Amino acid sequence: MTRVSFIVPAYNEAATIGEVLARVEALDLDKQVVVVDDGSTDGTAEIAEAKGAKVIRQENRGKGAAIRAAIPVIDGDIAVIQDADMEYDPSEVPELIEPIRRGAADVVFGSRLSGGRPQRAYLFWHLVGNRFLSLLTNVLYNTTLSDMETGYKAFRADILRSLDLREDDFAIEPEITAKVCLRGLRIYELPIAYDGRTYAEGKKITWRDGFKALYVLVSVRLGRD
Repeated sequence: MTRVSFIVPAYNEAATIGEVLARVEALDLDKQVVVVDDGSTDGTAEIAEAKGAKVIRQENRGKGAAIRAAIPVIDGDIAVIQDADMEYDPSEVPELIEPIRRGAADVVFGSRLSGGRPQRAYLFWHLVGNRFLSLLTNVLYNTTLSDMETGYKAFRADILRSLDLREDDFAIEPEITAKVCLRGLRIYELPIAYDGRTYAEGKKITWRDGFKALYVLVSVRLGRD
């Protein structure tokens, strides 16, 4: 059976991480769960440990740093980045990884914007920014992605290990996208449901991250990163 490693970056997600890990545990998969606690102060790490996850603790450095910290310890054939905030439902992972399991894809993006799955109405300017960044990605890298910023990405584990990732914050998403596109890897997109949070509910990404994403996309294309 194909082994799947879940990388779960988490910062102050005590309200949701228990449910996320319970849903991961319920999946009929041979799996490993690695939670990287990014300096939480609310008991996130303790909840994850109680759920049986392998927990890596680090000072607060950002999502990218958390993902990079997990990569050396994953042991699966496939790696899935799983956010800890319940915006993405783990029940969709078996379908998300299927193109990799059958040898058709190297990387799979779960798209919130390709239609066909339930979507909570969320922040308008986030939608505008994401569509712009996805369009820019397609122009720069000659591809057809609809949701380059998606938090649901699955990889052949050897591919993820081979990426030279450097970004510490949310810019890890455009960095991953740019570097897999630049290498000409086989990328699939599948529609996913999305239960987006408001800032009052704990959403952390801001407009500043959008400008950073633009910079990263252009820098990688020009060979400056």
